[in-house]
Amino acid sequence: MLSANTHLIQVASIVFSVCAGLTLIILRMRAGKQPTNLRKIIAPPLGMSTGFIMFAFPVTHIHWLWGLSAFGTGLLIFSFPLIVTTRLERVESDIFVRRSKAFIFIMLTLLAIRLALHSVVEQYMSIPQTGALFYLLAFGMILPWRFAMVGDYMRLQKAEM
Repeated sequence: MLSANTHLIQVASIVFSVCAGLTLIILRMRAGKQPTNLRKIIAPPLGMSTGFIMFAFPVTHIHWLWGLSAFGTGLLIFSFPLIVTTRLERVESDIFVRRSKAFIFIMLTLLAIRLALHSVVEQYMSIPQTGALFYLLAFGMILPWRFAMVGDYMRLQKAEM
């Protein structure tokens, strides 16, 4: 049976994940109202990459195959809907991020899948290890999405010339 502290940590983790996911959705929707640039596209994965410091602490260590599987799942499965539903378009001299109307649904679905998997994975590893695993999943998801956006951005920049 779980101790009260472990249960509180699990609930706090879920609440934090939901808040972070909803914040991301709101920020992404607001971002479409302002022009973008290369820095705005590249900044999220660069900022997120600082999270790799967590692996300096033994409590977050996971088997390398689990980490590779989580990263690959984000890369090959979870990034796909984001890439497909995110488009850049030129409006006069500015470039804007345009998402389909399905973007919110896709983000909420990805969040729900992540939360459902989180409780399953927590049965087999500690909460910090679970966090590390889902960090790798998210990082694997954001990299190809942002690389695709960089490609679109560069193509639109060249088209202006």
